[in-house]
Amino acid sequence: MPVYLDIASVLEQEVRERYVPGDYLPPEGQLAQRFDVNRHTLRRAIDELVNTGMVQRHQGKGNMVIRQPSEYHVHSGAHFTKNLIEQGARPRCEVIQHRVFVAPMDIAANLGVVEGSKIIHIRTLRKTEECPRTIIDHYLANIEWWSILKNYQSGSLHEFIKRGLDIELERKETRVGAKTPTGEECRLLQITSSTPILRVKTKNVIKGTDMVAEFSTSNSRSDATEIVMEH
Repeated sequence: MPVYLDIASVLEQEVRERYVPGDYLPPEGQLAQRFDVNRHTLRRAIDELVNTGMVQRHQGKGNMVIRQPSEYHVHSGAHFTKNLIEQGARPRCEVIQHRVFVAPMDIAANLGVVEGSKIIHIRTLRKTEECPRTIIDHYLANIEWWSILKNYQSGSLHEFIKRGLDIELERKETRVGAKTPTGEECRLLQITSSTPILRVKTKNVIKGTDMVAEFSTSNSRSDATEIVMEH
């Protein structure tokens, strides 16, 4: 077994036994000296922990231990933010983009609207403990909601809709798959191109009806997310 994998194994065990999310590992120079290897070998060992989602590099600060994979529960009342809060995490939402745009064929088909219709698009980046976890693209069919949704800045989008529009959404359909990350996804999620993306496509309806109000696509770090199917 290569030396860097031996070092990674030792560090992984120490992280599990001695560290909590938010702690930093000793400086790389100190670890290289401890294991009697050069910094290149030590960095390869750290890369293993980064790729498995145990630590995250913070430029100028070091290597921080992060929370282990979050559970993504799939049922009709599931909400991303609520899921994380119930697991003791402190989720944060960053709105990257919100706009009105013309629906392409695939999005229009999922929303049940005519191709070329004007719809609302909101893209968010979800983090826990400052670790980026998921990019979500929300597509909403009712353009009349824009006067309210253009003010959305943080927190649960569904809670914002409930407060601002007195409308409650619930999950109707979920499709789970995997994909290779794009360069933009690697940048936003702070992952390497070898880390697969867990993709969840969801149709949400207005509660009590079959009217599809939202189609969303979430692209999550596969090393930081576990899907839980409830039956």
